[in-house]
Amino acid sequence: MTVGGPARGRTGSAPVDTDLGPGLVGTPPADAGPVPGRIGTPRGGAGPASGRASTAPADAVPAPGRPGAAAPLGTRPPAGRGGPAPVDALLAALAGHLGRPLPARYEAAVRAVPRHLFLPDRLWLRDGAGGYAPCDRATDPGGWMRAAYADTTLVTRFTDGLPSSAASMPSMVLRTLLLADPAPHHRILELGTGTGFNAALLAVLAGDGRVTSVELHPGLAGRAVAGLRAAGRDPLVVTADAAGGWAPGSPYDRIVATFSVDRVPPAWLRQAREGGRIVTPWTSSWCSYGTLGLDVRPGGAALGRFHAFASFMPMRTPGGGSAHPAGERPAALPDSTGGTAMTRLSPWSVAGGDLDAEFHIGLSVPGASFAWDTSGEHAHTRLLVLEADGPSWAAVDHDGRDAARFAVTQAGPRALWDEVAAAYRLWDGLGRPAVGRYRLTADADGTQTVWITVEGSRAVPVRTLPAAL
Repeated sequence: MTVGGPARGRTGSAPVDTDLGPGLVGTPPADAGPVPGRIGTPRGGAGPASGRASTAPADAVPAPGRPGAAAPLGTRPPAGRGGPAPVDALLAALAGHLGRPLPARYEAAVRAVPRHLFLPDRLWLRDGAGGYAPCDRATDPGGWMRAAYADTTLVTRFTDGLPSSAASMPSMVLRTLLLADPAPHHRILELGTGTGFNAALLAVLAGDGRVTSVELHPGLAGRAVAGLRAAGRDPLVVTADAAGGWAPGSPYDRIVATFSVDRVPPAWLRQAREGGRIVTPWTSSWCSYGTLGLDVRPGGAALGRFHAFASFMPMRTPGGGSAHPAGERPAALPDSTGGTAMTRLSPWSVAGGDLDAEFHIGLSVPGASFAWDTSGEHAHTRLLVLEADGPSWAAVDHDGRDAARFAVTQAGPRALWDEVAAAYRLWDGLGRPAVGRYRLTADADGTQTVWITVEGSRAVPVRTLPAAL
């Protein structure tokens, strides 16, 4: 699935149940010093996660594979010398990640879809130093095959020096499919074909003729079709704007996105059958994390909850993208006019690795992203808070000595640090709710509201989202 830059407005890594790609320069070092009240630690070595862009002219491209056919001879991964076949190693890794073996029909799907058929001959693997090293099938066939069946994200393409396409972490693919729970009688819409691996799994689980997959990039769609054909699968692959779904095949029992969104596109709700389910990774400028499972109710409304796994790249639309890309500092910032104040709220508390806190802040402070600056140019360690589509910014500086007070500078129409601090205080006052306690309601009129369940049944609204993309 395609990636196109940092997946969230933060640097660092995430727990093992996320699908993350490359790190960004500027992550606070591990020896930055203890900070009272700090929740988690600054993290290094992760950043953009895999996800999907989603716009292109509509143009149906039928995949030419054979319905129900087994993979052709020579497509199965070879067994390692003295060890299990790569798919067995992958299934063992998936069982370890999930804490239990895959259900039988999902295991059968993984065995029926050779992952290596959907990968290019050159992959980029993490090099242990914050970058990537190429792994070529021609020069290192054993290493390439091991990577193909490892439970890890594989970068498959770079654009402008950044990963722009990746094959998702298999455990994240399977957790998403388990949440969607596709059945043989379901009509399924996948948004973001990417390599085609996920579409192939869906085709095994529901039937080739019941799966439609939408891909932005015609070149990726063509390569996915080739992989599907090699694996003997025949879902319909189309190039189109995924924000618009694919109306010709609607209504769908399951709609599964492979990129993250910050609200549910109205077309998805319109194209879902009553009683159907929409599953999509979630994002905000501050934190791309969590997966939404949304059940469609009578009259076009929907209700769902967030689940604490997965981080994917956000959906892109024509003319989209933020003024300050997540995790990147703009070339110049407007001068501050408000002077410097002090805060006792540690910057690590809001941007140091507590994904529950960051998830809440991302919902509560729209358009705010952050980046760590450890260059020493301004302070020992600086947290820079940026407004995605405006001139406001804030900087929170740690002098390397005082772990209880931090200097704050703010500029622009929005007092961004004040907004972040207020969101954190609300989250803290509500008992620091985990991602799984957040719910989303989508009304038939297009209104979408995120809220938290507290004290048993009390609902606390967090934010009403814009009605349309």
